[in-house]
Amino acid sequence: MNPINNDLGNKLQFILNLQSGIDIYDLNIYTVAMLARIFSCAVVGLDGVIVEVEVDASRGMPHITIVGLPDAAVQESRERVQAAIKNSGLEFPRKRITVNLAPASVRKAGPAYDLPIAVGILAASRQIPAHTIDSSMMIGELSLDGGVRHVRGVLPMAALARAEGFKQVFVPEVDAPEAALIPNLEVIPVPSLAALHGHLTGGVQISPGEVIAPEGISLGLTPTDFCEIKGQEHVKRALEVAAAGSHNLLMIGPPGSGKTLMARALPGILPQMSIDEALDVTRIYSIADQLPADVPLIQQRPFRAPHHTISHAGLVGGGNWPTPGEISLAHRGVLFLDEFPEFGSRVLEVLRQPLEDKHVTISRAQGSLTFPSNFQLIAAMNPCPCGFSGDPIKECTCSNQVITRYQKRISGPMLDRIDIHIEVPSVDYEKLSSDRLGEASAAIQLRVEAAREIQRERFGRRQVSELAMRVSCNADMRPADLRKYCQLDLAGNALLKTAMQQLQLSARAYHRVLKLARTIADLNGENNIQTAHLAEALQYRPKTNLI
Repeated sequence: MNPINNDLGNKLQFILNLQSGIDIYDLNIYTVAMLARIFSCAVVGLDGVIVEVEVDASRGMPHITIVGLPDAAVQESRERVQAAIKNSGLEFPRKRITVNLAPASVRKAGPAYDLPIAVGILAASRQIPAHTIDSSMMIGELSLDGGVRHVRGVLPMAALARAEGFKQVFVPEVDAPEAALIPNLEVIPVPSLAALHGHLTGGVQISPGEVIAPEGISLGLTPTDFCEIKGQEHVKRALEVAAAGSHNLLMIGPPGSGKTLMARALPGILPQMSIDEALDVTRIYSIADQLPADVPLIQQRPFRAPHHTISHAGLVGGGNWPTPGEISLAHRGVLFLDEFPEFGSRVLEVLRQPLEDKHVTISRAQGSLTFPSNFQLIAAMNPCPCGFSGDPIKECTCSNQVITRYQKRISGPMLDRIDIHIEVPSVDYEKLSSDRLGEASAAIQLRVEAAREIQRERFGRRQVSELAMRVSCNADMRPADLRKYCQLDLAGNALLKTAMQQLQLSARAYHRVLKLARTIADLNGENNIQTAHLAEALQYRPKTNLI
């Protein structure tokens, strides 16, 4: 061919490319467009949803477009991905790149799509063999130097990957222990994009993470032991009954009497969580991004103590796109509300439905999400604003009107949902200074475990709908269960009838007294509810119309 005509043809092709918008700097302008497909995951509520990341690299001016209902964090991944690829020693293609996150109807939030987008771009530009990522899921945020950072929600994502039949899941190296809790799934801990490129192209291979046995994980901090609490034996007994049946409890007493200390000691006598319960709690903390870095699995029952200035959205969950609140973070554990009357009335009233249903549904314009909230409520309050109403030593400075107004901050329906009301007096010097230790938490926990085992055998493993509450302890019993397991003799019926008239108990309070008496009987190893059990249960009801 004539060199002059060849040069003229190149110039003509240059002009045509310029007019049609083809990247004039791309040396491989005759290469056909390439499409790569990588799987990732989105978290909606507490569940994962498979996201298909499609990357198309075609002719055109260099530009990255991300579609598929992405939020601002996903849109910003364009800059992170581009810098990470270049700083990892790889070539960023000078093409028009379109990234589609399917399904488009699911909102995509957070930086977890950085890694699959980057791998998709490398696969579309033929820097990574496409067949190496066919049956894998990828999750991770990229730093500008190509490192792979922590993302939230890895546990439910890994669980979804196994459920959907994926063989591998690529996760940030720091999150690999969390994903390794899911059995029968190969977890690849990715330290950087360059290391992942070498792994996928046949270079230095990344060793899969080892499956972690829950038994080998440290339990973490140990709560206060009951033996260190001086005095207050009747309050310790009430806490033991509450723990044995998962009953709600309210402590009323002056400042410094040990209410907060005893509440914080309660998790030490609660039954140990099963593996299913631990995974359930860990999933919530992973999605809320509150899982400690060195604790891949939460094995101790949660203890949440929000400040009284918390909003109702912070307590039950909420936001433009709802996230779990404190009652969901306390799932399977304890929600402790100190200074109970200081919480806003609206904040306390939103607890009424979750206390009954054990879950909360939050509705927004985009849809509704349901979060679990099977928690045990422990509350503490002073009897009056100064805290010394009824104290035999220190005189109260509040008027009757002020005391009444203070106690009326808690509505009757809210108090009616609390099974145990216990007064906590001040502790005298002799008990505080004594070297004698009380009963250890481990001994109390054994009795609680025995009572819970009786309840598990009683209720069995009933098959119910997903949103319905499965009865596993006495506090969850329904009217049919009460009729079957809480039968009283003649003396018990007479006692309860008198108490109903004198204490003016509601139908809900009547049922809660029966549940409490059933728990006390279980602690004593009795098959039937005796009059003594019923009498102790009635002692835990409020004695006045105020509290």
